[in-house]
Amino acid sequence: MKYQYLNFMVPPARRLPGLAAAIALTAALTGCAGFGGIAPQAQLQDPQALDAGPLLQSTAGSAAAWPDERWWQRYGDPQLDALVDAALAGNPDLRAARARIAQAEGAAQIARSATGPQIDAEAGFQRTYQTQQEFSPSPAFAHTYWKSDLLLRARYALDLWGRDEQALAGALDQVRAGAAEAQAVRLSLATAVVQAYAQLSMQQALREVLAANLARQQTLLDIARRRLAAGLGTELELNRTATQLPVTEAQIEQVDENLAIGRHQLAALTGQGPGAGEAIGRPRLALDHAAELPAALPAHLLGRRPDIVAQRWRVEARRADIAVARTRFYPDINLAAFAGVASLNLTTLVTGSLADLGTAGFGPAISLPLFDGGRLRGNLQQQTARHDEAVERYNAAVIGALREVADEITRQHSIGQQLALNAAALDSARRAERQAEQGFKAGLTDYLNVLDAQATLLQQQRQQAQLVAQQIESHAALMAALGGGYQDPTIGAAP
Repeated sequence: MKYQYLNFMVPPARRLPGLAAAIALTAALTGCAGFGGIAPQAQLQDPQALDAGPLLQSTAGSAAAWPDERWWQRYGDPQLDALVDAALAGNPDLRAARARIAQAEGAAQIARSATGPQIDAEAGFQRTYQTQQEFSPSPAFAHTYWKSDLLLRARYALDLWGRDEQALAGALDQVRAGAAEAQAVRLSLATAVVQAYAQLSMQQALREVLAANLARQQTLLDIARRRLAAGLGTELELNRTATQLPVTEAQIEQVDENLAIGRHQLAALTGQGPGAGEAIGRPRLALDHAAELPAALPAHLLGRRPDIVAQRWRVEARRADIAVARTRFYPDINLAAFAGVASLNLTTLVTGSLADLGTAGFGPAISLPLFDGGRLRGNLQQQTARHDEAVERYNAAVIGALREVADEITRQHSIGQQLALNAAALDSARRAERQAEQGFKAGLTDYLNVLDAQATLLQQQRQQAQLVAQQIESHAALMAALGGGYQDPTIGAAP
């Protein structure tokens, strides 16, 4: 970009005519560069135009169905509540998000400073050697002297086209976006803790199932030994019974490994070392209510999802960037003034009178883009493309949010059906296993029937534990998909 600078430092009595002349001159030169043909192309997605589908419509309840800010308390486990609180207080990702907000606030403060007058002080003391031939006409001899001054300088940008105001608006939008992103990090963190805790609960339930199965197998092994000693059993029957114990013990060892890793994960989510996970006890989760969607989906989802809100403010910030880029096509006029004392003698600067040493100046400084080789248009095109990218990211977030809600509602309905069917199968498997054990103890059947019945029961118990954990995980994901109790505090502040 090439600017033609026209600087006027005129006495106060003549400053208004000089300023008027400067503005008239710059207005006459305007139009050397234009931004025609460069405009945003992307459009914000209208959520009402998206087909929510019959499932979401049929599941919708009242407006009060939005999640509470502490939605994880609905699972009734104080230990989980403490873990989530610890994660929200000590997780490094959340502290990093707060640091990003502070950076955005600093940038906004810098942008705000440009909208007001700038005043600074300057003191200069320079010892200069002047040769005899340095000036024309030449002085009689070479000499040295002090060039000293003490000045106050003031600058003020008239901001005729709103460049500084738009830059400040964009910086404030970035602060709002950062705040919303921090809430998104909080929500993601709380969801991760709940889901990891649900997995820990599942592993604990599996361990209890395997431990009970191991105890039954030990009892049956004792029976097989007594039957063999009484001449009623066989070595094959005893060996089959004994083989199951190390298999079950190996499964318990695998579950213990998963439990330890799960506790390490929860400790890391709370910002602590793996040793802190050792204090985590048996989870006591419960979900005794069906998933329900709030009314007015998907329109109200836009102000409830912190990630969507953040994307919306990014779009607003990019709009401000476009406005700033357009103002660069126009002349820029700043007012500048200085006042102070100056002298070529350091002693005189201290002892002289203000009437002899005083100096001052005032006037406008005008910059006008003339021939920039397309730099201004390139910058505007770049900002416009960034705006379009931000709009499409917003659109993708809206579509993705609605899909996530639909996915989790579908999953909740499916898991509910699977739990009901598995409960019936589990009840039948318990009866079959009990009958097989009774028949084996009475010598009416061999151990092969017991093995089959135990394998079926263990499979159904595993399935039950997995479904319960999946139901909690899916419910937590649904709470996150609905925004986790967040509501944009600036709703309605931006179109």
